[in-house]
Amino acid sequence: MKKIILGFVSVSLAALMAQAGSFTTTQYVKVVKSKAKYENVIRRTPYEECWDERVPVQRNRYRRNHHRDGFGTLIGGVAGGIIGNQVGRGRGRTIATIGGALIGSLVGNNLSQRDYNDNSYSYTTYETRRRCTTHYNERREKKFVGYKNVGFFKGHKIVRFSQKKLNYIPITITVSY
Repeated sequence: MKKIILGFVSVSLAALMAQAGSFTTTQYVKVVKSKAKYENVIRRTPYEECWDERVPVQRNRYRRNHHRDGFGTLIGGVAGGIIGNQVGRGRGRTIATIGGALIGSLVGNNLSQRDYNDNSYSYTTYETRRRCTTHYNERREKKFVGYKNVGFFKGHKIVRFSQKKLNYIPITITVSY
C-alpha cells in the first residue's frame, strides 16, 4: 500500500513538474522618499513695437490735351485725302484719295497720342505710414512636473513618478514554474 501511495505521489509530482505555470501577484512597497520635480521652461510673451514713418510715394499726372478728342485723326484724314486726290487719275484717284485719308488718319491719331504722352509727368510725395514689428519678452520659470516616489523591495530601488505624493508603490510580481 505504501508503494501505491508513494507511486501515486511520485506520478502526481512528476505531472505537476511537467506542467509549466505562472501566477502574478501585486504587492505594495512603502515609499521612503517623495521629492517634487520641476522643469525649467522659457515663457515667451509677444509685444508689438510700432512707429510712424514718412515714405516717398511716386505719383503720375497727365495733363489734358486738346488733341485727345480725335481732332488729330480728323485733320490727318483730311490732309491725307487731299494729297491722295492729287496723285491718281480716274478710278485710281478715288482709291488714292481713300488710301491717303486712311494713312493720314493713322498718322494724325499717332501724333495726337504722342502729344498726349509728352504732357505727362511724375512727382514724388511723402506719406506717413504705420510700421510695426513683433518682439518677445522671455522669462524663465520652473514648472511643476510631478513627484519622484522612491521605495525599496528586496534590496532593489523602486522609483515611480506621479502627480501626487504616494504612500505606497504598487508592484506586480510574476512567478513562473
